[in-house]
Amino acid sequence: MINRRRFLESASALLAVSALGADGVELVNQRPKRVGLIGAGWYGPSDLWRLIQVAPAEVVGIADPDKNMLASAVEIASQRQKSRKRPPAYNDYRDLLKQHQCDIVIIGSPDHWHALQAIAALEAGADVYLQKPISVDVMEGEAILAAARRHQRVVQIGTQRKSTPHLIDVKKQVVDAGLLGRIGHVEMCCYFHMRANGNPPVQPVPDFLDYEMWTGPAPLRPYDGLPHRRWWRTFMEYGNGITGDMCVHMLDTVNWLLGLRWPKRITSTGGIYVQTDGKSNIADTQTAIFEYDGFNAVWQHRTWGTPPDPDYPWALFLYGEKGTLKASTMRADFIPHDRNAKPLHFECLFEREQYPEDVTEKDIELNAAPATRRHMLDFLAAIAKRSRPVADVEEGHISTASCILANLSMELGRPLVYDPVKREVKGDPEATKRLRRPYRAPWQRPEIG
Repeated sequence: MINRRRFLESASALLAVSALGADGVELVNQRPKRVGLIGAGWYGPSDLWRLIQVAPAEVVGIADPDKNMLASAVEIASQRQKSRKRPPAYNDYRDLLKQHQCDIVIIGSPDHWHALQAIAALEAGADVYLQKPISVDVMEGEAILAAARRHQRVVQIGTQRKSTPHLIDVKKQVVDAGLLGRIGHVEMCCYFHMRANGNPPVQPVPDFLDYEMWTGPAPLRPYDGLPHRRWWRTFMEYGNGITGDMCVHMLDTVNWLLGLRWPKRITSTGGIYVQTDGKSNIADTQTAIFEYDGFNAVWQHRTWGTPPDPDYPWALFLYGEKGTLKASTMRADFIPHDRNAKPLHFECLFEREQYPEDVTEKDIELNAAPATRRHMLDFLAAIAKRSRPVADVEEGHISTASCILANLSMELGRPLVYDPVKREVKGDPEATKRLRRPYRAPWQRPEIG
């Protein structure tokens, strides 16, 4: 009964917010936003479908170097958007931005493309919904942040835990209410077996994939099969491993819950300890320590073995003098130290009844869909008011760069202290030099300005 009542309350609230937007900003009667999508694989289209569910939107173009994925996204867009028009398809995102004046650009491409595509969209006058992590190196993130501020555009990062209903409840009812007391330690983890690994042979590039364009500024690896979904994430050439993919979510959530900014110091160790066969070059085991005033936040991932807490395989844990908070995308539990105090349990909100199309959507993360819808509404309200969204690009940069610095600490074998004002690693010229990755010609690194 409690879950049913909470669903009805949340459903009614979301309908009201869909009509008015966050903070009472009217959305329904506005001109449909002209939306461009860059990256037609998994999460780009998923973000786009969530936007279409909550606000008037016209997809004016979709760009992707894979013709098959591009055709699929165009077809679904024609079914989802109100006009039923088939948006034009582009191999090159620059052609999309050149041909259409987009109000919003959604970027769901692999990490190594985020900086160039986001900055190009900002320069074209669009507000941007950018998937996490925002960049593959620290200086790319600085360049995106500088461009967003210079062009006075709204940039919402896809760290949608800040819009996750049960985590919003947790923040209000546990953290902000002071139930934890003084916090002395934080842990974050991911124990999913999500590290793709194998030895596929080098093979001809299929006609439907522009592999040169897909690779862009990253190193050109010998083609050994479609890079989509998990395969590209298993290589540091395109991202930052499990820490860059999964820790960024949990660290960003901890920063939000506790009002944190840059860590004082970052230390990390790890490597490939168990899954030594195969081509994957990302760590299968890693520990990172993010130091803040009064406590450390410790990240741990293993892509093998079992999680210590089966209910919380990808999660965060706040340890306070009055109790412990466990939280994930699926649930949360507050466990008071006082046996006479009442524990609190929170469940993920699903909206299958309100959005039945979610149930049949291919590859949807049903638990994340309600959060993404609310994230989109917050994004639209920020656009209307020309204000900062809940997952502003600066916070996304801090979370992303902190994870990148953890990887760099692991590689160099020493702690790192980043100075965001001077944009350097204090007292470490070698680490400072590695805040920038080399780009493959003819692509040029974005200027911070």
